[in-house]
Amino acid sequence: MKTSKERVAIFLPGLYEGGAERVMLNLAKEISARGYAVDLVLARAEGAYINQVPESVRLIDLKASRVMTSMPALVKYLRRERPAALLSSMFANLTALWARRLCGLPRRLVITEHNTLASVIHNKKDWRWQVYPRLAGWFYPWADAIVAVSAGVANDLTQVAGISQDLIQVVYNPVVTPDLQKKATARLEHPWFGNGKPPVLLGIGRLTDQKAFDLLIHTFAQVRTNRPARLLILGEGEERPVLESLISRLGLEEDVRLMGFVQNPYPYLAQAALFVLPSRWEGLPTVLVEALYVGAPIVATDCPGGSREILKDGQYGRLVPVDSPILLAQAIEEALDRHSARPPRESWEPFQSDRVTDRYIKLLLGA
Repeated sequence: MKTSKERVAIFLPGLYEGGAERVMLNLAKEISARGYAVDLVLARAEGAYINQVPESVRLIDLKASRVMTSMPALVKYLRRERPAALLSSMFANLTALWARRLCGLPRRLVITEHNTLASVIHNKKDWRWQVYPRLAGWFYPWADAIVAVSAGVANDLTQVAGISQDLIQVVYNPVVTPDLQKKATARLEHPWFGNGKPPVLLGIGRLTDQKAFDLLIHTFAQVRTNRPARLLILGEGEERPVLESLISRLGLEEDVRLMGFVQNPYPYLAQAALFVLPSRWEGLPTVLVEALYVGAPIVATDCPGGSREILKDGQYGRLVPVDSPILLAQAIEEALDRHSARPPRESWEPFQSDRVTDRYIKLLLGA
């Protein structure tokens, strides 16, 4: 293994349940495995993935109430530890940019965008999100590299924030990690899986409006009138009470379960009859790549972001319009009726962690 005194810092709000957090945690593990010193710097050290930080990665807790108020502590950390490079993501990008502006450190700063801003500002009425594209247009060019996790996100940054395409690089997420297959083959103890049981549809993601699990539940109610089936949704979030009420109102208590956050969702994904992504918008939906890797049949909405990109215009899974329960129900029933071939290696190969880590190390350190 290569050893290096160069330190890479990865700055995030926290390790909350979400695809971007998993991506950054994967990168921390992979860069550390290459022999670099890695600090995972969190505005607040909390979230569902905290216990997944390996011993090889140093966890830095800035103990801030929110990302923006973490700037003084981040500046202090940068001056004290003097990392060679800083990688930031999501809401942390602006804070990272200003912290570096104030202290002149580190040598390299790479920011990543995981969502389509147009969709976020359309669906979130908070004034801070309404001004975010303008702030991104002003300050993102301060970074040494701007990474978009899909071509859709890159195009959105250009159209919404006015950032030149020449300043943006598309780097896919490091989804297919060495331990993914082992996790997927772990024993699954759930009474709904097994020979002779009704097919299980699976949804995975935070229980938020973006993920559209209300649409999935309404759609499942239509499917359920035509055939026996069950629906599992893995994830936690603020929409749980609304979804629980919807399940009760539709009389689906016996056939729908909200499982909450699950540390290892991959056995569910590997054994489900069908994975359904009903999202209203995405950046690069990591779970679609994971579904391809474990061989799960897929139905997904053709939402802004990376669904069409990942599924190669529908070649590797069915695509349906956003917020179209009738078309989504039809696609689900057709997928259940057909035996889908396992997706080929080339469907998930661009998302292999070693390949993606090489790209990030080059951006961060020029190595």
